[in-house]
Amino acid sequence: MRFLPLPTRHGSARLGLTASAAALLLALAPAMGQVAPPPAQPDAPQGSESQVQAQVLPPAGSEAAPGTPETTTSPDAANTGEVPQAPDATTAAGDHVAAVGTIMPQSFSGIVAEVSPAVVNITTTSVVSRPVTQQRGGPMFPPGSPFSDLFRDFGIPGFPGPESPFGDPGFGAPQMQQRSNALGSGFVVSAEGLIVTNNHVIEGADEIEIEFQSGARLPAKLVGTDPSTDLAVLKVEVDKPLPFVRFGDSDTAQVGDWVLALGNPLGQGFSASAGIISAKSRALTGTYDDFIQTDAAINRGNSGGPLFNLQGEVIGVNTAILSPNGGSIGIGFSMASNVVKGVVDQLEKYGETRRGWLGVKIQDLSPEIAESLGMQAESGAMVTDVPAGPALDAGIQAGDVITSFAGNPVTDTRDLVRRVADAPVGEAVDVTVLRGGESVTLQVTLGRRELADADGSGAPQGEQPSEGASSELLGMSLVPMTPELAARLQLPETARGLVVQDIDATSDASAKGLRVGDVIVEAGQQPVATLADLRARIDEAREAGRQSVLVLVRREGEPRFVALSIAEE
Repeated sequence: MRFLPLPTRHGSARLGLTASAAALLLALAPAMGQVAPPPAQPDAPQGSESQVQAQVLPPAGSEAAPGTPETTTSPDAANTGEVPQAPDATTAAGDHVAAVGTIMPQSFSGIVAEVSPAVVNITTTSVVSRPVTQQRGGPMFPPGSPFSDLFRDFGIPGFPGPESPFGDPGFGAPQMQQRSNALGSGFVVSAEGLIVTNNHVIEGADEIEIEFQSGARLPAKLVGTDPSTDLAVLKVEVDKPLPFVRFGDSDTAQVGDWVLALGNPLGQGFSASAGIISAKSRALTGTYDDFIQTDAAINRGNSGGPLFNLQGEVIGVNTAILSPNGGSIGIGFSMASNVVKGVVDQLEKYGETRRGWLGVKIQDLSPEIAESLGMQAESGAMVTDVPAGPALDAGIQAGDVITSFAGNPVTDTRDLVRRVADAPVGEAVDVTVLRGGESVTLQVTLGRRELADADGSGAPQGEQPSEGASSELLGMSLVPMTPELAARLQLPETARGLVVQDIDATSDASAKGLRVGDVIVEAGQQPVATLADLRARIDEAREAGRQSVLVLVRREGEPRFVALSIAEE
């Protein structure tokens, strides 16, 4: 289980989550094979809070009784997933506009019955080695006790030898093989037995077993995994076609749409929960994250299970929840189906992912950077560095703003990363950049991301430069680069730029994150090697009516653009 612990605050009768009292973000690790039953709840009188919370309530503002929808649909609509629309509301001037949208179905039973045969429970078994330590209830003696020596001399397991460190009774003890079981969920996506789940459900497993709703059990083999999206594909051998489900278009799903989460929560077996899409395009920790947020109940053991729309299509794979206690509080995350489909196709075909690679380092445009470039909008991804690779070969330069990729507009860095990753390896694509106020279109032949990552190396670690002659500019004490400074910063002797020796804590440069040891290598998208160069770029920006000047800063080998205010200079 992956945890990101954050502080929580408990009131007398409720849990309050504030800006200063956040929650615990956890990936839904597989539920352990032996699940402890929930603590017994005290009997509550009729109408008590515990009973009310267990009821299914209608939408807020409805006067219908709990569990009874205000508007019903025909049985055919429930079974086929066809959702009738509410009639258009016509109002006179000044009247409230009636809400128009999808009507809540009377029951989700038709959809659940249709898709459940394709939802599976996954049991994994791992063999681990553990030291044979002293058993509970056995004799307990302090380290160094003569009785401890006696038991050790007679070969009683769990008593450390003379070389054992204090407090480590397992050190040097015999090892025992133990089998560890865990549970998760998944769903069948082909009649031939292809199954999708989360990577963390099956990671490190020696054996994988699939249980179908009918009770049938089959062993599964691993087809491929993608840790970047926490997805895995399994395969079971069958002698007759299996019921399966299809992917829907997650891009067309809207906030407020009804969804169903099916799976094996806490090892309790097949279970369904309903909710709505609370948000879209959520990013947690991954490069390719595109999560649908839902309030449908998702718990440990739901990992890898499907999130359905009312047409019975999979629009997400349940992956993570936000929670202060490990249980559902109505904030769950499902990887969007449009990401899942591409990964599953590649894992089925190659047993691995093959993502496109452009070969640039990029950052988002801030309003200040956009203004310094004379741009009217902040759309695009700014290139901060171009190491050896496809982009360099095609002529892309640091300081370019990528505005279009393969004919599609680029909104920000996340958008560009996903578009490049989805593009076929080896394909020649048109990339449009903004350079010096002009649009330039270049053709780039994409490489493969996985190979580039395998060949990558870390950036050198820099040091703070020694004191020397410097001048104040933009709230910083700057000194031109010298061979001695380059050596201390682990840069090539030919390195050029202005090294930050000191910085005013009240300056815009400090507010933008610059610090001692940073190297300013460009200003106004032109190289700077002297203070005169920087002053000239500042003067040019002022003459053009700019409020800031764009500088390229390198820190420990990593570049980034910063727009520094020149209004008060």
